[in-house]
Amino acid sequence: MKASKLVSTRSVTTKLITTASVGALLLGLSATAQADNWRYAHEEYEGDVQDVFAYAFKEYIEENSDHTVQVYRFGELGESDDIMEQTQNGILQFVNQSPGFTGALIPEAQIFFIPYLLPTDEETVLTFFDESKAINEMFPELYAEQGLELLKMYPEGEMVVTTDEPISSPEDMNNKKIRTMTNPLLSETYDAFGATPTPLPWGEVYGGLQTGIIDGQENPIFWIESGGLYEVSPHLTFTGHGWFTTAMMANQDFYEGLSDEDKELVQEASNAAYDHTIEHIKGLADDALAKIQEASDEVTVTRLNEEQIQAFRERAPQVEEAFLEMTGDRGEELLQQFKADLEAVNSDS
Repeated sequence: MKASKLVSTRSVTTKLITTASVGALLLGLSATAQADNWRYAHEEYEGDVQDVFAYAFKEYIEENSDHTVQVYRFGELGESDDIMEQTQNGILQFVNQSPGFTGALIPEAQIFFIPYLLPTDEETVLTFFDESKAINEMFPELYAEQGLELLKMYPEGEMVVTTDEPISSPEDMNNKKIRTMTNPLLSETYDAFGATPTPLPWGEVYGGLQTGIIDGQENPIFWIESGGLYEVSPHLTFTGHGWFTTAMMANQDFYEGLSDEDKELVQEASNAAYDHTIEHIKGLADDALAKIQEASDEVTVTRLNEEQIQAFRERAPQVEEAFLEMTGDRGEELLQQFKADLEAVNSDS
């Protein structure tokens, strides 16, 4: 995707929640009781991981029932906060939102932003998401308190930091304005790393990097490629500090109002979409990096060695402490289970 196209697209789509778009959604609400057409919004562009999941879900529903699913991509109904509000209000039936944004509703969801908690090995990460009690049993209860039926939580890719110059140590991060989601713990992470965390909506990131409002950002490599971020932030650093995680959920009132048959259909569709998406992300990072390197001679790639990673890892405990301060006893219980689940997966492997 070219820079000129991205700048214009993002400037137009930022907070693009018009009377017409909401009106069109509301007009269809009368059909909700028959569940003929279900509305599903996510945070990404065509072909990105959340889009792959959404269309696999849609395909399963439509092949196995008379229902249809309307998918809305990033910007069509606003940014992440907008589509979550619409889901909680029942305008949308399904939403895909990362814990980076859900953390405002569910502080415990910020656990994924404790650096160096998750391993970077793809196979280990995928096994963890399949088997984790914290993810598959504890998180659904937390989401239910906010009127949300958590259907699937899944990883998208290892986080990669892009900056205006190469980074290999926390000292290199000093005075760097690094874009973060509106997530207190993510801000704490980059503060610990020595940078200046700078919250900014996703739709403004490309322009912010281009104009120097921010000096860098973090995302999975496929977003860096599909969003063209390497064009304006060409120095890529694999810090090994975490994976981008996301969650697909339903409005709980809608879900509980479904027939048993339709509930089973939704669960089966979620499982099928998960399996399809997990296969999709295998090797995705390598393919995206190859495309970036082919497209630009200015890109540099730094993979931190163990000694360099240790310098960042030593700063992680203050982030974990901040997480516990934000979440109290429930956060501590979740973190302990998270670590136990990881230990079990590592022991098995």
